[in-house]
Amino acid sequence: MKRKYLICDVSILPECYEKVVEARELVETGKAKDVSEAVRITGISRSTYYKYKDYLFAPGKDSNHGKKAILSFQLAHKTGALSEVLSLVSQMNANILTINQNLPVRGKAYITLSVEFSKMKIDPADLVSAISLCSGVSSVKLVAIE
Repeated sequence: MKRKYLICDVSILPECYEKVVEARELVETGKAKDVSEAVRITGISRSTYYKYKDYLFAPGKDSNHGKKAILSFQLAHKTGALSEVLSLVSQMNANILTINQNLPVRGKAYITLSVEFSKMKIDPADLVSAISLCSGVSSVKLVAIE
């Protein structure tokens, strides 16, 4: 039996999380004409859908999905901090697609990475956990996954 995973922010795990993902898929695939129809089909409220839709992600069913993620993190502005994170990402066999670093403010740099993780042997959530343990990382968030 093939296992089904949802990658989500654990702080929001409502009973209806799977229905939120299902509703979003109905809209994205055109099986529902809009969010109102999708939530009616799945039996959840619009407010529930909008409250959780940005926190729940499911790997795609075809080969073009489930391989890319966007990570956002806050990093101490010190020599070698970003290098340590990038080295870790490389060691985990994730391929960095883009890096966006804003100017440091009050000793913190704000970084956004997009990564391709099809060759990783761990889940993207485990990569997020590993990055959070790097020296100088004060917060890390999985923003999106495809």
